[in-house]
Amino acid sequence: MQRTLALLLTLLPLILVAAPPNVLLIVSDDQGYRDLGCFGSHEVKTPHLDRLAKGGVKLTNFYVAWPACTPSRGALLTGRYPQRNGIYDMIRNEAPDYGYKYKPGEYEATFERIGGMDTREVLLPAVLKTAGYTSGIFGKWDLGVHKRFLPLARGFDDFYGFVNTGIDYYTHERYGVPSMYRNNAPTTDDKGKYCTDLFEREAVRFLKANHKEPFFLYVPFNAPHGASSLDPVIRSGAQAPEKFKNLYPALLSQAGTQTGTRYGKPATVRNRAARRLEFVGSITAMDNAIGKLLNLLDEHKITDNTIVIFFSDNGGGGAADNAPLLGRKGQMFEGGIRVPCIIRWPGNIPANTTNDEFLTSLEIFPTLCTATGAVPPKGLNLDGFDMMPVLQSKRKSPRKEMFWQRRLDKGARVDHWKWVESSRGNGLFDLRTDLSEKHDLSKEKPDVLKMIKARFADWKKQMNATEPRGPFRDY
Repeated sequence: MQRTLALLLTLLPLILVAAPPNVLLIVSDDQGYRDLGCFGSHEVKTPHLDRLAKGGVKLTNFYVAWPACTPSRGALLTGRYPQRNGIYDMIRNEAPDYGYKYKPGEYEATFERIGGMDTREVLLPAVLKTAGYTSGIFGKWDLGVHKRFLPLARGFDDFYGFVNTGIDYYTHERYGVPSMYRNNAPTTDDKGKYCTDLFEREAVRFLKANHKEPFFLYVPFNAPHGASSLDPVIRSGAQAPEKFKNLYPALLSQAGTQTGTRYGKPATVRNRAARRLEFVGSITAMDNAIGKLLNLLDEHKITDNTIVIFFSDNGGGGAADNAPLLGRKGQMFEGGIRVPCIIRWPGNIPANTTNDEFLTSLEIFPTLCTATGAVPPKGLNLDGFDMMPVLQSKRKSPRKEMFWQRRLDKGARVDHWKWVESSRGNGLFDLRTDLSEKHDLSKEKPDVLKMIKARFADWKKQMNATEPRGPFRDY
């Protein structure tokens, strides 16, 4: 008996080490490349994200697969290029851009209501479920509203959040349309409450209930995305509670309104200081919520066995600070697709490190599969790889190229070369010496330009040869 007990005590550390890691995946919305203290901001207060960076690795050369919301999130959860998984444009309605409010019956027939990710696509929580994980999502979904598209049909076990691209932070409406759901049913129970607080509340509830078994907790905040309100003042920026705006007295003293335009007519809108105030205030409110989750990991003594990943879904928009990058959300320049990213896994990833290797959000799906022991279905063509050895500085990144397309706008990176052909500008840039994409080398390097265009054309052929997925491709 004593020998058996001694053997068990000897094996106990190995058993504990072998326990599959939990996953906390946090995504912000439209946050600028420099809108964190640990990424160089002397203005934005992000103490908890800075703490996360001190405990893990800061990725400075990290890209998303599309320069705006919906396709970026679809690529994250499938590990596949937007052009491969079928979500390569936005699932949204354009009429509110002109001040139009949909009537309930009319809204039911719009693309924002009926569009969604192809049901043949396999999402990360469905794969993790085969390895015994319980998954919850609290925040922005943005991959379809019908029940067959909602999180519970895609592998998640628990959902509270909004279903489309943006909301008013307090009414939870998207241009007048109620958009908050609990699991498969719409809800207005929390109308009037600040949504970041609600996503924190639900994530805390999930974590407390599931911390003893392997979990995947996905918290896609809507901060600091602009408020989706028809009111010109509200719509002209994000929204933040007073207690967080009070942390920025310089901006607060200058904040006000001004005469601008909205829907083609003169309108009262926030001035520049007010837009920045709401933006940074919403980031600090989000950071505060993240701090609550990190503290809860500590409280339950599961920090060392939890992989925490944070990044922005695309480049900063609105009042964001993307310095030193050129461009912003929606664009193919670095400011639209290169985003801040932090990953922590104590004992597996060196703490307080910076990694400048070429990596993307497409790597997250295969990385988490390897770390958790989950096995994707056979025949599933993933576009990324396990980046854990790169994060551990054991090897260089095998990624040599990445491609983007948004309608007629194109972008490509091959090694250190970056090519952009878009309505916002064109050019060939050497990112080793020109991170801000100031010097177009197209005429000086015609052979490089020809090479990178050829690589883009090859990528397009590969995407077009993939089994087509809806809602955009014909099949």
